[in-house]
Amino acid sequence: MAAESPERGQEALDRRYMAAALRLSRRNSGRTSTNPSVGTIIVRDDGAGPMIVGTGVTAIGGRPHAETEALAEAGELAPGATAYVTLEPCAHHGRTPPCANALVNAGIARVVGAASDPDPRVSGKGYAILRAAGIEVVEKVLAAEASEQLAGYLIRSLKKRPEVILKLALSSDGKIGVRGGGQVSITGEVARREVHLMRAEADAILVGIGTALEDDPALTVRLPGLEKRSPARIVLDRQIRLPQGSKLVAGIDRVPLYIAACEEADAGRRAALERAGVRFIGTETHEGGVALPELLDDLAALGMASVLVEGGAAVAKAFLADDLVDRIVIFQGPEAIGPEGIASPVDAGSIPAGFRKLREMRFGDDTYAEWIRDI
Repeated sequence: MAAESPERGQEALDRRYMAAALRLSRRNSGRTSTNPSVGTIIVRDDGAGPMIVGTGVTAIGGRPHAETEALAEAGELAPGATAYVTLEPCAHHGRTPPCANALVNAGIARVVGAASDPDPRVSGKGYAILRAAGIEVVEKVLAAEASEQLAGYLIRSLKKRPEVILKLALSSDGKIGVRGGGQVSITGEVARREVHLMRAEADAILVGIGTALEDDPALTVRLPGLEKRSPARIVLDRQIRLPQGSKLVAGIDRVPLYIAACEEADAGRRAALERAGVRFIGTETHEGGVALPELLDDLAALGMASVLVEGGAAVAKAFLADDLVDRIVIFQGPEAIGPEGIASPVDAGSIPAGFRKLREMRFGDDTYAEWIRDI
């Protein structure tokens, strides 16, 4: 059997460490403000085999960047090492010098990158700084995986709106609930925990006022140790019908709550909810509902890069009709609801054109499938 060439061996090694950097980058997903959650791993080989000497992930709030954190950990072991970065190092001066310059100044000999940064202040410029300093640069290692993971940041940069993730839980006969029946358990405990993990990595969760009134959800993360990662909650409530005694308002001291309401909504109810801490987003009306493209523009301006749409059927249908959905996630349970159930606006057999299946999984008796659109 022929021995593997050094080039193929290095390629396999690069993919292995980049995969590790991508896993690391998820640590602060949804917690880095307008910056993406990036992972950096610094690897050194002094002849006895490669060894990780530094790791970093974008800090909560967006600063310091991952490269800075990894270089600080590597210290004097950084010169001559390889840095694996999940996004092209920044090239613009802000409150701190560019990460590309930090890698140069630290004596890094080689940089392996995954996704390219579409920000015009960075795009191609970060790699150019590295190459001008004599650093070997290898681009686009696990680029598709990185772009999928950084979709929120990339979409916000390119389309000036957040990534929209439509999450649905379907019964075996394609229903998402029972009208007038409140919350209905469709999936099991393991699948529900996966939903909470999705929430922990999002910037916001969005529901319609119908779901808020029918189910009275809290829309928080309830996984042990991750409770503080609950994202902002958004309710589409043009006429401000959300009760002050709802779970959403009750949890406002822990997690922000936004209501998207129209200008002509009742001023008294608005004032009462504002005193309780609710934040309002003024909305335009389109065909009797919230103008979703304009709302997404406002959410991007608030720094949100990913919005998890959790309900209900009318809201999901509206986002699909406006061609604003970037990712569709469907959990499906084993039990049927029957003719009294609310039909889902989309299922595995009716995924819109332009989406491709990304992954399938099983959680106990429940199935999971995910589709995305290329950015």
